[in-house]
Amino acid sequence: MSLESKIKKLAMDIGFDLVGITTADPFERDEEAASQRVRDGLMDGLPWYTLERVQRMNRPQVLLDGARSVISLAVSYNATSDDNDNQLKSGDAGPQLTGKFARYARGDDYHDVIKKRLRRFVDELPDILGRAASTRVFVDDGPMNDRAAAERAGVGWFGKNTNILTPSHGSWVFLAQVITDVELRQDIPLKKTCGNCVRCIDDCPTGAIVAPYVLDNRKCISYLTIELRGVIPRELRPLMGDWVFGCDICQDVCPVNWKAAKGSETAFQKRHDFDAPELLPLLEMDDEEFRERFRNSPIKRTKRKGLQRNVCVALGNLGDARAIPALRKALVCDESLIRLHAAWALGRIGGDEALGCLKLAIAQETDPDVLDEIKITFAEWESRDL
Repeated sequence: MSLESKIKKLAMDIGFDLVGITTADPFERDEEAASQRVRDGLMDGLPWYTLERVQRMNRPQVLLDGARSVISLAVSYNATSDDNDNQLKSGDAGPQLTGKFARYARGDDYHDVIKKRLRRFVDELPDILGRAASTRVFVDDGPMNDRAAAERAGVGWFGKNTNILTPSHGSWVFLAQVITDVELRQDIPLKKTCGNCVRCIDDCPTGAIVAPYVLDNRKCISYLTIELRGVIPRELRPLMGDWVFGCDICQDVCPVNWKAAKGSETAFQKRHDFDAPELLPLLEMDDEEFRERFRNSPIKRTKRKGLQRNVCVALGNLGDARAIPALRKALVCDESLIRLHAAWALGRIGGDEALGCLKLAIAQETDPDVLDEIKITFAEWESRDL
């Protein structure tokens, strides 16, 4: 068995689903493409995503002195049965008001799970090599272009939605990289492409995929519900549907994913109701309840304030009057960000009860942005009556 085959077997034995190897040469094409996105403003909203970072992430030899190879790994998180996804939940008052979490966030935090595997991998690597090795590992949390490495290592190919598509597991994979100073034989990149398919582009509700392989981060629902810390642009709120953490639309419609193999990692199986979480309890939880419910979950990244902002938007889009009591409470909470989006949601639901809540709130609201939101809402309703 070759050295490369032994390395791949070690990775598979530890629990990775896919492994490929490439050189530590710069990802020149990817660096130029990412730099252009920064210059075009498509990465606005991510202040850490700078031209300097783009340079570092595309140059493995800068990230590790003496780097010779990159071992690219992937593990599937497609561990949830489709039969259980987004099913309607009923109660005494009929179907519950539910939202959606992106599939990758329905189980444990992937950073923790995969880093444990990577530590074991690099610890056992010297036994295979017969010598010590210098390594540096990445799991979507450092200046490393995971997708460029995965493509060049033959793990998958770039989809038009900018995700890496793998032949066996689709795009439902977490990527990880090990840069090492060991010279290894590189794998050949796949020749697969998306062909003429543009389903992901056509079906993105916000038009975030502005061209094949080009994503406008500012419009992406995943960015709006996770990375964005402030007010969600008013024109984008109606397009977000009931997504409250991340978005899977461009992956759900991708034909490559329709027959993707299931993953076996139990840590990524969905927690209770994480496929279709009830929205009203999410809106009413306090910080302690938020920490407890989302302990060791990717969803903790958005913070309670951000999640409840997203819940308000989802409730507004559902347009169900049963949400009015919870939104009324949110309209007088301590966080102006939540109050603003609760006001918008009440305006979307409309009717005498919802508008009555806004009339009471405007008399006691002191935040100018929230006041403006309420005034815009009333102006819209007055224009409808004309």
